[in-house]
Amino acid sequence: MDNNSFFELHNGVMIPAIGFGTWQVPDGEICYNAVANALRSGYRHIDTAKAYNNEKSVGRAVKDSGLRRDEIFITSKLPAEIKSYEGAWENFNKTLENLDTGYLDLYLIHAPWPWTEIGKDCTKENISVWKAMEEIYQSGRCRAIGVSNFNIKDLNAIMDNGQIKPMANQIKYYIGNTQEEITDFCMKNDILVEGYSPLATGKILGNGHIKEIAEKYRTTLPKICIRYVLQKGVLPLPKSVTPERIQQNFDINFTISGEDMKYLDSLKETVVPR
Repeated sequence: MDNNSFFELHNGVMIPAIGFGTWQVPDGEICYNAVANALRSGYRHIDTAKAYNNEKSVGRAVKDSGLRRDEIFITSKLPAEIKSYEGAWENFNKTLENLDTGYLDLYLIHAPWPWTEIGKDCTKENISVWKAMEEIYQSGRCRAIGVSNFNIKDLNAIMDNGQIKPMANQIKYYIGNTQEEITDFCMKNDILVEGYSPLATGKILGNGHIKEIAEKYRTTLPKICIRYVLQKGVLPLPKSVTPERIQQNFDINFTISGEDMKYLDSLKETVVPR
C-alpha cells in the first residue's frame, strides 16, 4: 500500500489511505496555505472538525485547488459536547455551510463524552446522536459516518441500538501506542481505524530507537512513523504547516520489513512515556 492507495469502508466508499490533519492549524492564511500545499503535494483526503475552528479555510483551499470536489475526500466531526439529536443535525448543517460544500465524505462523532467531562457515561445521548448520524447518511449529504475516540463499550452501545454500523473510528495511534484492544475490535467488525497524532504530537521525534530505523532506510523519522501506521492497516493522519514537511510526510512509498515492524512493535511505552 502506498500514498495513492485507498481503504474501502464497509459501505463500499473508497477513502484515500493517507489523510492530512488540521488539528491545531489556525484558521485563516495558515490553514488555507497548509491545505493548499497538501493538495498540491498529492493529498486527496483532508481531515477537519468544527471544533478546530478552521472549516472555512479548509473549504476555501479545496475550492481554490482546481480539483473537482469528487477528487477530494473531506472528513469533519460533530463537536464532542453536542449530545442531542437536534444538535447533531444543526452542527452538520453548519459544517456544510462552513466548508461551502454540498456534501461531506465522512462525518464523525468527535468523542463519546464532552472534553470537559472525559470518561462520562453518555451512552443514552450517543444512541440519540447516532440516530441523527444515520439519518444524515441516509439523506445522501454524507457518504459515510463514524466515530472518534470511542472504546469497545461505546461502539457496542450504538451498534446494538442503531441500524448502521460505524464505518470508521479515529483514535490516537503511534509507535508505542497502538491501542491493540480497540484496534482489533474495529478490524474484526470491519470498522476502519484512522490514526491521528502518528508522531505523538512531536514527542516521538527525538526517539533514538526509531531514528536508527530511519537511518537504515535512508529516510526521516516522521516518514518511518507514518509508514508504520499504514503498514499496521491503520489510516495515518499526519499534519504540518511547513510545505517541505507536508510533502515529505506524504512521500512514504517504501516498505518497512517484517523484522523491523516487530522491533517497532516492541518499543511500547519506551517511545513516549505516558
